[in-house]
Amino acid sequence: MFQGASIVQQTGVALLAAVTAIWAVTFLRVQRRRAAELPAPGGPALRSLPVQSGPPRAETVELTPDERAAFARLARQFGGGRP
Repeated sequence: MFQGASIVQQTGVALLAAVTAIWAVTFLRVQRRRAAELPAPGGPALRSLPVQSGPPRAETVELTPDERAAFARLARQFGGGRP
């Protein structure tokens, strides 16, 4: 194999290559099995989702007068001083 490598080094390289090949084959088998277990697109998993009619509901929060004033100051600051 390699001229300058000892038999232990050559055995290590061969063993590492074999372990890598076994890992790759096992990994591909697991991935294929997982892909086969997933439901098909548009299958029953998607049909069971609730259907929303119309736009999402808006949420509101009442602000105190101090909070409104602070927000107005921020709006003026970011707006370049325009009212």
